[in-house]
Amino acid sequence: MRVPVRFLRLPASAAALALLTGCFSATGSGDAGAEGGRIRVAMMQPPRSGLSPLSDDAFKLSRWSTAETLVKLDAQGDARPALATGWTRSGRSWTFTIRDGVTFHDGSKLTAEAVVRSLTRAATASPKPRILDGVELTARADGNRVVVTTAVEDPLVPQRLSSPQLSILAAKAYRGKTVDPVGAGTGPFELTEVDGTSSASLDRYDDYWGGRAEAPGIDVTFVPDGTARAAALRSGEADIVEAVPVSQAALLDEDLITEVPMPRTNTLYLNTAKGAFRDPALRAAAREAIDAESIVKGVYEGRADVAEGLLGPALPWAAELREPVSRAKAGRPAGRTITLGTFTDRAELPEVAAALQQQLQKAGFRVKLDVREYAAIESDALAGEFDAFLLSRATVLDSGDPAAYLYSDFASDGSFNISQLADASVDKALRKAGETPTGDDRRAAVVAAEAAVLATDAAVPMLHERVIQGDAADVVGAAHDPRERELVTAATHLR
Repeated sequence: MRVPVRFLRLPASAAALALLTGCFSATGSGDAGAEGGRIRVAMMQPPRSGLSPLSDDAFKLSRWSTAETLVKLDAQGDARPALATGWTRSGRSWTFTIRDGVTFHDGSKLTAEAVVRSLTRAATASPKPRILDGVELTARADGNRVVVTTAVEDPLVPQRLSSPQLSILAAKAYRGKTVDPVGAGTGPFELTEVDGTSSASLDRYDDYWGGRAEAPGIDVTFVPDGTARAAALRSGEADIVEAVPVSQAALLDEDLITEVPMPRTNTLYLNTAKGAFRDPALRAAAREAIDAESIVKGVYEGRADVAEGLLGPALPWAAELREPVSRAKAGRPAGRTITLGTFTDRAELPEVAAALQQQLQKAGFRVKLDVREYAAIESDALAGEFDAFLLSRATVLDSGDPAAYLYSDFASDGSFNISQLADASVDKALRKAGETPTGDDRRAAVVAAEAAVLATDAAVPMLHERVIQGDAADVVGAAHDPRERELVTAATHLR
């Protein structure tokens, strides 16, 4: 839906203008405005792992329509054919029929053996892609089919295989220790050049199995500063801008921005393994100190929803099934010092952290802030170096099902367990949610797992975000995807 905004025209800050200088020069096989319009995209976060599909960088490859998966999800989160045309299940095994007539960008053919190579590399990676947390998976070729087998019965195998982290790439991508996606995908755009954390370029791949793309190419610039991204849209330096900060929305013409409700929760993770928040009573004190409504009104200007749980209004069934949770009673902070970390890549988070600092100090804590770019702070957060960490977290990013997110973030062996939580009852509830077949029973098990997590106060959900995307007036067909898997598609072009 369109976002109502005020028509204000204020100049960008000097810092933002400095960031923009030279940022959006084309890096592809032509100028940004040549060939009927290469699409210039300003992305929020730079690559953290060299655009390896085994990392969160996979979602950039997906949003640029260069790397594809066996399965895709429809708007309801149901599995639909992509590089696989269909599948059947027999116990722990799923058999996928591989699409004929698909070539990789280096000219090699998509085969069952190529699919097995990609899936095996992902399944044996260390660390594993997040979508495979807690999953033992093997793949073997059988003619033009691939048989995927899991250690235990897994009703979500097709949904898991829709994750961009399980993209299928050509053999050339796997020749080194790291996975290199340049020239190795199957999508309508071929990744041709990557300049570190600064930019990337993609050209139209004319032999795409799904039909020739409308645009001749894509030029991507990574601009972590939200003010600079908004300024790029205002000045005409970018055609598509992701994640326009709330504070900048009022500076843009209402016809250029679209607000998309997101399955994304702004959550305060509390370190349960050491420090002040090892004590459940102090975690409860932190929870009671937080006034999320004032943050929604003050920081987000009302463009967010106060959280009742980890799963928000993008999953309406969660609210229908949710019941009150029994939690520990709050203790007295008595001046305990805590360190609260967050990152600058999402422009609102430092401001939210400052508000939390005031609220927690009012409750009796002493609060130190540590704010950096995400790439510089993630490893410390995962290592448990903070007492509290503020994170904007997508809750159905990978499989279209929140069970994977809950496991990753709160299972004892979850790969994204910032809270360092190790709780037997939580692990049991998460296992049940993951094992339950899709449908009403699974949704009930997911909400029960959410309740188990909330009972520990390892995480305090505060609000559910809405993302604001900026599209220039001459952009046609840009995707507005709540799951953040699509942005520029084969149908996207400039008038």
